[in-house]
Amino acid sequence: MKAIVQDVYGDADVLRVADVPKPEIGPEEVLVEVRAAGVDRGAWHAMTGLPTVARLGFGLRRPRRRTIGIDLAGRVAAVGARVTEFRPGDDVFGCGTSTWAEFAKTKPSRLFKKPDHLTYEQAASLPTSGATARLALGKTGGDVLVLGAGGGVGSFVVMLAKARGDRVTAASSKPEAVQRFGADTVLDYTREPLAGSYDLVVETGGNRPLSELRKLLKPRGTLVIAGGENGGRLLGGLERNLQLIAVSPFTRQRLRAPISLTRRADLEALALLTDPPLEGAYPLEQAPAVMRRLVEGRITGKAVLTT
Repeated sequence: MKAIVQDVYGDADVLRVADVPKPEIGPEEVLVEVRAAGVDRGAWHAMTGLPTVARLGFGLRRPRRRTIGIDLAGRVAAVGARVTEFRPGDDVFGCGTSTWAEFAKTKPSRLFKKPDHLTYEQAASLPTSGATARLALGKTGGDVLVLGAGGGVGSFVVMLAKARGDRVTAASSKPEAVQRFGADTVLDYTREPLAGSYDLVVETGGNRPLSELRKLLKPRGTLVIAGGENGGRLLGGLERNLQLIAVSPFTRQRLRAPISLTRRADLEALALLTDPPLEGAYPLEQAPAVMRRLVEGRITGKAVLTT
């Protein structure tokens, strides 16, 4: 089968198309014929092996898995002997292993039936970014500030917060493009200073100091760090997560940096969306070009690869 592979860590130039064996599934696994696969910052981390601490999971000297990708949408091609929830021919979406390929394997618990109102491309944009946004929002509502609102997670935070009735301010370097996600107010943070007092601040990009973020919170407000780049090579911005642990016991503000795992409940809730923030769909062979656009900040919302 055709897949995007890499043999070393690096920028988008390490990605290439190759013929690889089709995955073999076990008795409790599902083989999916991938129609679309999501592109996100997680794929960038796997591609580059950055921050360096992430190589404890990705592989110390070279990628442990040659093909990256987690999110997928497609059609069930085969099921293991103990799988009862799905059968060949079912349209599904969710998370899998090495999904930037024509086929990928996964567990039934990581899949959900694709609703008819969503295309494969729309469905593939949902899982990881959407689940992360749901976790970031939690139950704290009211006045919400979304930093990095043009990114994959940020766009979902804006849309989901508006759907539940919050008053949303979206901060982005691409305010015109972000308007379509439905925020009440859109700020160009490259021209306008961040100000105000919010019940919830969700930081999905950049590496703003913790002290700056806390000034934007109400006395009992909640800060959620759901992403961040541009930190040191070793930790890549995770330094702020350590600061959260140190500061949290001494403030009435809630400071969180949750780790998102896409659950069946997330997929079920996200399947109700009718207009996900899909930026575009690109042939699998264009993976290097799409990754370059992601790194350069030229994708607003989510991009997917199609097979």
